[in-house]
Amino acid sequence: MTILSNGHLWKHSEFLENKNFSFDKSQILNLLSKKDIDDAYKSISSWKGYSPTPLIELNKLSDELKLSKIFYKDESKRFDLKSFKALGGAYAVEMVSKGNKDIVVATATAGNHGRSVAWGARRLGIKCKIFISEFVSDARGQAMANLGADVIKVKGNYEKSLIECIKQSTENNWQIVQDVAWKDYMLVPKLTMAGYTVMMKEILDQIENIKITHIILQAGVGGMAGAMVAGIARYLDYIPTTIVVEPDSAACVLESVRSGKIEKIDIKRESLMGGMSCGEVSLVPWEILKNSVKYCISLPDDDIAKTMRLLGNASFSDEKIIAGENSAPGVISLVSSCEDEKIKKELKLNKDSNVLLIGCEGDTDQEMYQKLVNQK
Repeated sequence: MTILSNGHLWKHSEFLENKNFSFDKSQILNLLSKKDIDDAYKSISSWKGYSPTPLIELNKLSDELKLSKIFYKDESKRFDLKSFKALGGAYAVEMVSKGNKDIVVATATAGNHGRSVAWGARRLGIKCKIFISEFVSDARGQAMANLGADVIKVKGNYEKSLIECIKQSTENNWQIVQDVAWKDYMLVPKLTMAGYTVMMKEILDQIENIKITHIILQAGVGGMAGAMVAGIARYLDYIPTTIVVEPDSAACVLESVRSGKIEKIDIKRESLMGGMSCGEVSLVPWEILKNSVKYCISLPDDDIAKTMRLLGNASFSDEKIIAGENSAPGVISLVSSCEDEKIKKELKLNKDSNVLLIGCEGDTDQEMYQKLVNQK
């Protein structure tokens, strides 16, 4: 290898096959319906400033790995929020507010979902409360405040910020706009996920007649991964090999797939992949993912900065890509799988493979981005 050389072995922590795999389109579309998906696309595609984000070929990397094509959906160009999350939270705000200017929306977030909710609230001229954990950077908090949100920092991790959001929202009759589902709270997370499926509609239009053989999806609480699987069920007449990737410190989907039921992870350390550092998979995504994901991969943080740098200096493609820390895991898991002959064979990664990766964010935290890409 050349781009990936110098004796560096790209790392994954665990590779797990889902023994309960069974991709049932009708079951998936019972959870997130064709109408849900179509309504989201109709609404979002009519928003001012909407345009499909680029689908970039990582041609240099596909040559290196001896694969047919690697597509990278570049969500750094999504509106002015630089993240796929712009599709979900803002759409949910629009649907729950129903033109009511007196409503107050609230959410807990690690960053990008909160920016989407704040942006959506500003679009509609309504008030917004954002709860963030002490581990969310000041830059991310300020970005939400700049969109007009009242940002409340909570001591502890993301789960603690969510608990406080629910508590204060209940006391003040605020409308929670969360991307996490729990018992008796399903509608808003479904709306959020429906917004995310816009990416799959765009991808299908962009690839034209090329058949995607593999899709690698990042997971935190699982909303984006579940939405993209629903998008596959809605838009594709075939089933690609679907792989979920997570931080090894917060591999809640992997552990849940292993046991066949939702498992809660006690996060001992926060990952660089902050938006993916979640201890429990959300209920709606889990019902979609538990049988439809074929493989799970967990990663350490080791290769995050290197991958961001290589994407940014056009080592993997003909153009420079601004990729945030949560965009790197798809690339890393693909490279590490190709370097492991046993896994490469299991995944059937070969000269006929067309792999789809989701570049879920750009430099949403510019200070963090610069720090990581300039890391020696």
